[in-house]
Amino acid sequence: MSLQSLALIENWPVPTAAAGAVRADGTVLGGHGPLGRRFPLASVTKPLAAYAALVAYEEGAIELDEPAGPPGATVRHLLAHTSGLAFDEHRVTAPPGERRLYSNAGFEQLGEHIARATEIPFAEYLRQAVLEPLGMADTSLDGSPAKDGVSTVEDLLRFAAEVQAPRLLDPRTVAAAMTVQYPGTKGVLPGYGHQNPNDWGLGFEIRDSKSPHWTGGSSSPRTFGHFGQSGTFLWIDPAAGLACVALADRAFGPWAAEVWPPFTDAVLAEAAAASR
Repeated sequence: MSLQSLALIENWPVPTAAAGAVRADGTVLGGHGPLGRRFPLASVTKPLAAYAALVAYEEGAIELDEPAGPPGATVRHLLAHTSGLAFDEHRVTAPPGERRLYSNAGFEQLGEHIARATEIPFAEYLRQAVLEPLGMADTSLDGSPAKDGVSTVEDLLRFAAEVQAPRLLDPRTVAAAMTVQYPGTKGVLPGYGHQNPNDWGLGFEIRDSKSPHWTGGSSSPRTFGHFGQSGTFLWIDPAAGLACVALADRAFGPWAAEVWPPFTDAVLAEAAAASR
């Protein structure tokens, strides 16, 4: 079957968009648009970088609670946006663990830390650890591990299938990545304002009860994923056993906040009806 709801991207006010969905068992429920076109991911790069970090952890190259980033911070703090680093500057604005300060700089310092630990440039480590094993041949990291990934819907569906049924990692490690780190921490969700709490896992944002939010009104609180300022998103809803990817070539803005939630609700509803 192919989800007809994916065609709703035709109504988005963007030059080009592509979308697809995949079940937890790896069954692709179709796609719409240029599924093989490479789009800049912006912050949807972060889940890919986080997955590589978790591979480095399982390989013994790093520990989640070893020092990394600013003084007093750890790998875990960097992954969970609680290192205290500013958004796009390598300066400390809060003590580690105190506030959820979404930080590109934190992911850049994470990449540098892993590169030193593995003696492999981070973009190459990501390729060897995640992209190549999953057959993501059209995905690359062309700069910052926070925001400079480029990929396709086809490749990201492979990644979303992996996260739902891990082969590269122990499922317990992935379960930790979708578990709230530093519960009760408040902060700003970019584009959506202050959230209390602003729950985050290890590189993945967790929906919980956030409102407003970029996922759907029917998305379960366990939904996790990421969106990017380039008009991109990847969510995984464990309660629905479903993941969805959408990539576009218009920067995130009010248009996305308007069309993404009803799109997500339509995809979830159709997938649920098809599984009955």
